[in-house]
Amino acid sequence: MELKPLTLETWEEFAELFGDRGACGGCWCQWWRISRSDFNRFKGEGNRRRMRQLVERGEIPGLLGFLDQRVVAWCAVAPRNQFPQLDRSRILARVDGQPVWSLACFFIARPFRRRGLSADVIDGACRFAREHGATILEGYPLEPQKSALADAFAWTGLASAFRRAGFIEVARRSPTRPVMRRELK
Repeated sequence: MELKPLTLETWEEFAELFGDRGACGGCWCQWWRISRSDFNRFKGEGNRRRMRQLVERGEIPGLLGFLDQRVVAWCAVAPRNQFPQLDRSRILARVDGQPVWSLACFFIARPFRRRGLSADVIDGACRFAREHGATILEGYPLEPQKSALADAFAWTGLASAFRRAGFIEVARRSPTRPVMRRELK
């Protein structure tokens, strides 16, 4: 898988991947970035515009994954302060004062799910974060208690994929939601 940053040059591929629904429920990867009231107010087109504005300002809010030049995956990866809603969660609140980057969200195109692509995305996010000065990358995956989990609920990734990518659990304030980290030395 080839990973490319979301920029104005890759915006059309991002919009294609997210489709009319904005990936899931009009999110456009704004869930962790804005207040719940703003999220609901901007759901759909408004959230798409907000993401486009980030890109137009020159920010790189995440990475797109390509297989055979076809966009199939997305992950939101950036310094944690770009995801202020994480700090509003008692479960995902900061573990300590260390400067971390966050791998906050995934989206894999339906025909490519359940193929282990998230591992490639996680590895690419680690490289990208390290190249941009990160020393720690943090993730907030699910650890399902049932054997089956609907794909739509795995948008923060699965703990098993993070473990395979060398992440370790550093906090758990919920039975199903560990906070995991990987040092990027």
